[in-house]
Amino acid sequence: MTDSGILHVIIPVLIVTCAVFVARFKDLIYAALALAGLSLLLALEFYLLQAPDVAIAEAAIGAAITIAIFVLAIRSTRRT
Repeated sequence: MTDSGILHVIIPVLIVTCAVFVARFKDLIYAALALAGLSLLLALEFYLLQAPDVAIAEAAIGAAITIAIFVLAIRSTRRT
């Protein structure tokens, strides 16, 4: 198996792991950070699949802007 083939196995496993962490974390900030990691891994997978335009859009919108909005919304609420 080539290096690219190994990455096409490892990255989806890490994506599923991040998705499980998003669902399991009780603290919403940690869940949002796990979601950011999931988005970055997804952008890396798109890049490896030779779709750099989709990878840039996923990294910019999915990992940066959306997570920033989530974190700002979570921080504006009261924690218990």
